[in-house]
Amino acid sequence: MTAAHHTLVLTPGQTTLDQLARIYREEMSVTLDRSAKPGIEAAAAAIKAAAAGDIPVYGVNTGFGKLASLRIAPDDTATLQRNLILSHCCGVGEAIPRRHARLLMVLKLLSFGRGASGVRWEFVELIEAMLARGVTPIVPAQGSVGASGDLAPLSHMTAVIIGEGEAEYQGRVMPGGEALAAAGLSPIALGPKEGLAFINGTQFSTAFALAGLFDGWNAAQSALVTSALSTDAIMGSTAPLQPEIHSLRGHAGQIEAAGFMRALLNGSEIRDSHIDGDARVQDPYCIRCQPQVTGAAMDVLRQAARTLEIEANAATDNPLVLSEAGLIVSGGNFHAEPVGFAADMIALALAEIGAIAQRRVALMVDPVLSFNLPAFLTPRPGLNSGLMIAEVTTAALMSENKHIAMPCVTDSTPTSANQEDHVSMAAHGAVRLGKMVQNLNVILGVEAICAAQGIDFRAPLHTSSPLQGVVARLRQDVATMGDDRYMAPDLAAAAALIGSGALAQASGLALPELSA
Repeated sequence: MTAAHHTLVLTPGQTTLDQLARIYREEMSVTLDRSAKPGIEAAAAAIKAAAAGDIPVYGVNTGFGKLASLRIAPDDTATLQRNLILSHCCGVGEAIPRRHARLLMVLKLLSFGRGASGVRWEFVELIEAMLARGVTPIVPAQGSVGASGDLAPLSHMTAVIIGEGEAEYQGRVMPGGEALAAAGLSPIALGPKEGLAFINGTQFSTAFALAGLFDGWNAAQSALVTSALSTDAIMGSTAPLQPEIHSLRGHAGQIEAAGFMRALLNGSEIRDSHIDGDARVQDPYCIRCQPQVTGAAMDVLRQAARTLEIEANAATDNPLVLSEAGLIVSGGNFHAEPVGFAADMIALALAEIGAIAQRRVALMVDPVLSFNLPAFLTPRPGLNSGLMIAEVTTAALMSENKHIAMPCVTDSTPTSANQEDHVSMAAHGAVRLGKMVQNLNVILGVEAICAAQGIDFRAPLHTSSPLQGVVARLRQDVATMGDDRYMAPDLAAAAALIGSGALAQASGLALPELSA
């Protein structure tokens, strides 16, 4: 990451999902719109005045949490903030991916940009420069309960800004101060309330929830494509996709899913061959009810997206400087309950997209149900097992996703000597989404392999032009199955095509948009 990469100018309070998705996917650098500077500086001046005064203001001239009743002398306020960061660097586990850490820094900038945190403008400029020059804090994944802010992970991010902790720079992990110096930057000592402003907030939970949302939406788009492939592979009916069925119900996601699937299947010779005289009256639910299930998941993802777009633009630290009212007020915006709900909603959608996709895989490998496809989709069953165990793998991953989709936001536990007596577990709920998407991408990748194999068996009949493009893209990376071969690389290649969006894009059709 270098300064040569494009830089987005973000307006605090008005940053969009599309902008955040670009930052996540392309690791773009950002600057705040300079119109935010006066508000940021006014709040910083208010904090400076409060620190010099006699009136106790939480986190400015008092201790933290249960220690809020303890006054701190003006000469000790800088030490108080430094101690806060160092003592809160209690994260454990693997370091989060770089793109997540960069998104985390961007979200912190947006929060500061609302002009209610009381940090000096110099900190905004330092974070912008770190993004531009590729200094990325090493942030352990575990340790936040998502209540008084994502305290531990945000402390690890902040430690680098004050010259402590660890950071990655030009592919090497080194002490934070060394990384800043190598990039031509200098740490800044924290003043009154500034450490608290950095670590009170939901940005870690929100960054991971957004990552799960963006990657999960990509999986939902891909599921529409793979499910259309599966429909043609088993010679399923397109009658359940008729628009009147879906308009009579009225759900936007269902209507859009059915419409997109109609476009995907339009012109299929396979479909035209059995419109008349097919003895089957109805297909199983995993074929017939695809718009109802994947479309509902799309609606849920979009609802979560609205919550996370608001949260990404929010001021979530404590206390907040209300400049127009001349007040510094303690509140609870650091409580990540909205993010926790959004993460749980995303998890449910991911689990259900995978659950119905796995049933389509099971349908295609079963000769009793697949409408004359060979057992396990191998041309020579018996001697060959074909896709038998690929289907078992999808069952294992579907089950794992169902287990970890259980709600996290309901799992509160008191912390900090019962001062923080109800917490959101949003970080836990958001971090798990990455694993769920990985699992889902494999399930959908296996579905694509099975469906393409099934469509091959329908020759000389051809599928539709959009789906022919999808099969052709798959075949660039995954060859048609003949006799048994070492399968693991095929599954990995197919999952990668799902994860990158390349398979869905190969249809040539405009994909449903998250911000629709």
